[in-house]
Amino acid sequence: MTDTPPPPPPQGASTSGAALSESEDRQWASFAHLGGIIGLLPSLIIYLVFKDRGSFTRQESKEALNFQITMAIGQIAIFIINSVLTAVTFGIWAFIGWILPLALWVLSLIWSIMGFSKAKDGVAYRYPIAIRLVK
Repeated sequence: MTDTPPPPPPQGASTSGAALSESEDRQWASFAHLGGIIGLLPSLIIYLVFKDRGSFTRQESKEALNFQITMAIGQIAIFIINSVLTAVTFGIWAFIGWILPLALWVLSLIWSIMGFSKAKDGVAYRYPIAIRLVK
């Protein structure tokens, strides 16, 4: 029995992928912020796929993901509060309760665009409100 080295992995079967160039690192980091416009899924996907390929992408996608998780928690809390207040006020609250989720979405939109703008220039962006769940 001879000790032969194992065959090299097939082409394209890398475990973590090639390292990102500086421009690609900024691009994916900025996309993680911009994806927040439609929810937390883009930030999550970018974090999982590119976290080991670029340090700036890892940092910014984690920040965007934490912010989007915070916004999702906020939307759920507003939904519960609106439901209770609508029931207690016999439906009257429903006429003004729609403003709260809209306001939270507008804030999320504005801060996501600000994060995109900063990240595309290579500047780290920290959201004003975010629960840091992903370390």
